[in-house]
Amino acid sequence: MSQLDMSGCRKRRRGERVFKFKVFGERGYPAEFGGGGGGRGSFQENVRALLEYGHVESGACGPLPSWSFQLEVCRHPLLHLFLFVVEEPVELSPELRCKYCHYIGWGHHMICNKKYHFLLPSKANSGGQYSKSNLIELQGENHTLHGVFHSNGFGHLLCINGSKTGSNLTGYQIMEFWDRLCSGLGARKVSLKDVAKKMGMDLRLLHTVASGKPWFGQWGYAFGRGTHGVNNQETYQSAIKAIQSIPLTLIAHQLGFFMSSQYEIIQNILPRYQLLSGHSLITLGDLFHFMLELKLRIPKETNVSSSHYPGIMSDASCRWSPKRVEMAIHVVVEALKRAEFQWVSRQHVRDVARAYIGDTGLLDFVLKSLGNHLVGKYFVRRCLNPVTKVLEYCLEDVSRAFPMQEPLLVKAQHKVSWAQLMKDMFYMYVNILRDDRHQNGSVFATIGVASRIILDSKYLVKEYHAVKAMNDETNKTKIVYCAVVLINEQEQETTTTTPYHCFALRNSAIFDDLKYEVEKMFRETYLGLRNFVATSIRNMNPKGSDLVFKAVKSGSKIEFECIQELGIICEGLTTMDVDCVCGAKEDDGERMVACDVCQVWQHTRCVQIPESDQVPTIFLCSACEQGILSLPCLP
Repeated sequence: MSQLDMSGCRKRRRGERVFKFKVFGERGYPAEFGGGGGGRGSFQENVRALLEYGHVESGACGPLPSWSFQLEVCRHPLLHLFLFVVEEPVELSPELRCKYCHYIGWGHHMICNKKYHFLLPSKANSGGQYSKSNLIELQGENHTLHGVFHSNGFGHLLCINGSKTGSNLTGYQIMEFWDRLCSGLGARKVSLKDVAKKMGMDLRLLHTVASGKPWFGQWGYAFGRGTHGVNNQETYQSAIKAIQSIPLTLIAHQLGFFMSSQYEIIQNILPRYQLLSGHSLITLGDLFHFMLELKLRIPKETNVSSSHYPGIMSDASCRWSPKRVEMAIHVVVEALKRAEFQWVSRQHVRDVARAYIGDTGLLDFVLKSLGNHLVGKYFVRRCLNPVTKVLEYCLEDVSRAFPMQEPLLVKAQHKVSWAQLMKDMFYMYVNILRDDRHQNGSVFATIGVASRIILDSKYLVKEYHAVKAMNDETNKTKIVYCAVVLINEQEQETTTTTPYHCFALRNSAIFDDLKYEVEKMFRETYLGLRNFVATSIRNMNPKGSDLVFKAVKSGSKIEFECIQELGIICEGLTTMDVDCVCGAKEDDGERMVACDVCQVWQHTRCVQIPESDQVPTIFLCSACEQGILSLPCLP
């Protein structure tokens, strides 16, 4: 296992450059990146430009070349981190193929000549605090950040560990840094396996139910590939839509039939957040969305929220104190009570309230903000009369929807501590989203299936569009996209096609110029193309002296053909015979077991082997077991 020796970093050279963490990776800092900022540099050119500013760590990772960058996170108090970049040539790689490419669906990509590891060591190995061994494992998952790129610009974020694991950086800060780095270097696509958890809750489920996308979706990561038979985005999106749209009233109703033990607790939780929200929470998605929003607004060290109406008080146009706003709300509600739950015009409510509130600006603000909000046990409805075109208001007694909770509503317990919020969120997560005792035919069965699909959709991908960003033509240059198609010499069939790479050429460039650039680029990038010679162009037969942009338009795609050489060329893992009951037909990185008779692999979860149990040494699939049982007995 490759390890990085950090002992040489204890004492840095005096006067060595320190880079600002918050802007590292942006265009021009520290290098003039080409691919990520609209220039024409390839990914490899951008990496080489970056490494020119790094401190060479001689022998720090054995024979692997490595560089370090000292990053200043903040000055008061002073906090410095080290970013390490390790170049891993394919000849020195412990594994020739990339399992991460295989799991995300890039197994057809050709093996690249190099990998580049980008690491922010964990707190124990950074900022002057080193472990006794002073070694960092390149394959470990305890780093603050570990990402790896292939030389063709496709990469994988292998791990991030924020403040909960002892890092000086939050998960958000680490992801902002990583995203800047990927954009600056001109990355093509980057994948990750979303297994992030917080307080025992899977963030990919919690955030997807709340906002329709995982936590990593804030940076553009979206569904890439699923496990356990979840093989398309349509299934994933259908599951999100189904679970988000489940009405809370239906959950409250069915709890009384199926889960009486949880009924009372959840019947306390739902009205509490209806009151806190200041507006109607109708669906399960609404509830979790509000809970996560409220979590950001409530400081951990504060016991309760500062206002009875956080939704109204957070309005940017509110310039009045909470006490004055609450008094005005009380006056408006009392005015609507006099209407005996009938619709009345806005002007009528305003005129009645003016007898008690002289500040018309405050009244107008409250009337605007109070529409479709909960106040105590009343829901203030507002709508436009379709006949008179006048805004009208009325009260609705919501205690009828929650008859057992009327004392709670009357007391109007609007305040909640951060600890109470997290306790309620965890209870709803465990007993609604992750309860395995769902009853068939109930709404909880739907929640269970949808939750399982979302949890199984853990491989995410972001496309950085670096190639498209390079299409900023000037009067002197134009671009083409080129790929190499490998042909089987015996069968004359296409075996492998590389991703398209962008090439910027002069307007006067000829096909010999293009051929030279293509051969140089692909020889440097791919192991199987080190001796690449472009023999022909698919569907074209130009002469070497012909002008490129007379034969094709700028932005066109060109495929060069090449005879395939013998040897391993693709990232995909050795083929396994997978035929699982969930529908999976290939290895997706989840735990599997092979039948000792037919040698077919299946997920341990799908054949009812608990995750806590070891894989059995002898295993028979159901088909082979039935076949053996059907054999005639020996006399």
